Amino acid sequence: MNETPPGPGGRLVLLTTSHRVAPGQLSWPAWQALHSADQVLCADPAHPQLPYLREAGVTVEQAAPTAEELVRACEGGRTVLVVATAEGDRPLTDGLARLAGSGRHTMPDLELLPGSYDLPGARLLDLVQVMDRIRAECPWSSQQTHKGLAKYAIEEAYELVEAIENIETTGHPDGGGRDELREELGDVLLQVVFHARIAEEDEQEPFSVDDVAATIVDKLIHRHPHVFGEDTASTPEEVKEHWRRTKAEEKQRDSLTEGIPLGQPGLALAAKLASRVRTEGLSVPLPAGEGVGYDLLAMAVRAEAEGTDPEAALRAAARAYRDAIVAAERGRPSPSGA
Repeated sequence: MNETPPGPGGRLVLLTTSHRVAPGQLSWPAWQALHSADQVLCADPAHPQLPYLREAGVTVEQAAPTAEELVRACEGGRTVLVVATAEGDRPLTDGLARLAGSGRHTMPDLELLPGSYDLPGARLLDLVQVMDRIRAECPWSSQQTHKGLAKYAIEEAYELVEAIENIETTGHPDGGGRDELREELGDVLLQVVFHARIAEEDEQEPFSVDDVAATIVDKLIHRHPHVFGEDTASTPEEVKEHWRRTKAEEKQRDSLTEGIPLGQPGLALAAKLASRVRTEGLSVPLPAGEGVGYDLLAMAVRAEAEGTDPEAALRAAARAYRDAIVAAERGRPSPSGA
């Protein structure tokens, strides 16, 4: 593993592993280091890696030496490997740093060796585990239902939209807007994991967060034949056509209005209906009628045809109206006349 042998101070290897990776699944350099070390130590007798290390013929001693003891154990060119605990052995690493900084000790070659490490998305496993415990132990969370949580999904989605619009309108050069966006994305993700956890308890048709993920993965692959199949698409318009065609094949709907939630905000609903009509190439005249509702419908359809989201446009105008209200309040004399 190493071309040059350790010096007179020896070598000290700190082996780290991720609890998000199955025990025993270690990198090849890690296995080489474990088998070639003169001594392997671990402070935690219940460390999940230990049964697999011993099965592989690695002798592991249960010990929690101090930094000074480890330095002495490495003298004479010996290699000592420490299997790090879940807490990271901070006192040990701090002690080694202190000894190295003192200049009074012949220090071993220090190596931090990742035996296993997180892949992208690994922290999602933590979220699932945290949600499992909250569902089991929290008096409020343990009583929640899909119906009871539905309003929070709507609220969190709107807060996410607001975070996005805040960045678009202000830029937030200090980075605060990005922090808000990250937090709101987490709140939306929580809703998905919470509902999936509740769904596991259904007596008739239970499903888990893995089933949710598998469903969307299958859907994405099927609706992107230009990425995962032999079709081609070089423009966003061609991608949309792939999506529309594969979605139509999946749903087999009797009407293009199926699947459009009627409970969404009115402008968004009107724009979605208009989008379906335009995409299908239908000629559907607007219903005749008087009043502000029909006026708003016509404006929403026109906005959609021009590529404008009427709901977002109205929110932007409303925000400007809010700012005008605040400005007027600040310029207004106080009730006391002061």
